[in-house]
Amino acid sequence: MIPAPYLLYLGHSTDFVGIKTSRGLAEFRRGDCVGEFRHDDSPLTLGLPRMTIAEGAAAGARTLVLGIANSGGTLGGDLVRDAAAALDAGMNIAAGLHQRLRDVPELAALAMEKGLQLFDVRDPPADMRVGTGYARAGRRLLTVGTDCSVGKMYTTIALADALRARGEKADFRATGQTGILIAGAGVPIDAVVADFISGGIEMLAPERTDGGWDLIEGQGSLFHPSFAGVSTGLLHGAQPEAIVLCHDPSRSHMRGLPGRALPGLRECLEANLQVARLTSPEVRAVGVCLNTSRMEVEAARALCRQIEADLGLPCTDPIAFGVEAIIDELLCTEPSRPATTASR
Repeated sequence: MIPAPYLLYLGHSTDFVGIKTSRGLAEFRRGDCVGEFRHDDSPLTLGLPRMTIAEGAAAGARTLVLGIANSGGTLGGDLVRDAAAALDAGMNIAAGLHQRLRDVPELAALAMEKGLQLFDVRDPPADMRVGTGYARAGRRLLTVGTDCSVGKMYTTIALADALRARGEKADFRATGQTGILIAGAGVPIDAVVADFISGGIEMLAPERTDGGWDLIEGQGSLFHPSFAGVSTGLLHGAQPEAIVLCHDPSRSHMRGLPGRALPGLRECLEANLQVARLTSPEVRAVGVCLNTSRMEVEAARALCRQIEADLGLPCTDPIAFGVEAIIDELLCTEPSRPATTASR
């Protein structure tokens, strides 16, 4: 386990989506976060006290979490300098980037000198195996997306919480750096060699005979040229009984690919169901979750109602309106309430 409490790193970030790891920890493990560190040119905030490295250490932070994501997951010079300053101040460092902290000689040497630790969250397990696709017991739901970074992790956690509130056994299964930091365990599936992706998910959510649910965090999108391979492996390895589609209606194009349009919701659902049927022939869609944080509440409710009418599935924003209608659909119970009636 990574020693808490944490100082969350924003650095020079100007992209709200790019700070999703720090944002996720601030949202789901706020009690473990003493503050945020950002440079003056960053306009972003997590609503935590802004602190310097020294102030964070004085406030009791034991780990600086480099909770940002960039294309390729690299450690730039600014991150290395800030991480070194945190080590000098007595903090461990945690990161979920593809470039490993331990592979930066300056940081490795300084951590050894100070008796501190470097936590590379994106290290996959050493005992990976290839997937088989053979049927296994258990109830599993996978979140999928029209794009990357559209709310799959938030949705998966919300669904797990809602199932437990109904008295069901349910576990969140993390597949990305943010989810792993929140849950304390998981498989960083985009760091797994391609041949082992489906097997990694079979290991993450193995056979289960207690009637409980595994809620598996999705990654990427079948329609994103950069990440469709990971999404495909997840669909095969998860063998989901159900899928929930996640979408950000404010997106004008695929993340990082200007000019490439997002797929339609129906098109995306059908594609994911078709791919999933290779290992889960009876898979079904049970809902759509939107990130409407940039919309007015009434406009968000209206969009949810429109999508419900178009697709015949409950549609909601899991943070603004809850996921009760999707849980009803999943459990095949009578609707407890429309998805869009809860107040934000």
